[in-house]
Amino acid sequence: MSKKPFTVTADTGIHARPATLLVQTASKFSSDINLEFNGKTVNMKSIMGVMSLGIGKGAEIVISAEGSDETTALEAIESLLKSEGLAG
Repeated sequence: MSKKPFTVTADTGIHARPATLLVQTASKFSSDINLEFNGKTVNMKSIMGVMSLGIGKGAEIVISAEGSDETTALEAIESLLKSEGLAG
């Protein structure tokens, strides 16, 4: 299993549009990908799960992936978070 912490930097946090981008990116991979925030863990391939966390600016999140393409999946998600200015 691979894990990586991030701090949300976007003023609006992870709202509908970025959540959709994250879910679309995660869904391209066969690995199980989870998003952890505030003691809760959700499947990152579920838009309802990601939205239910209500992640705001300054939030500490952890993204984990487990499976055959976990490293590639985490790299793609990290790239998306940085290119969209969502987290660092």
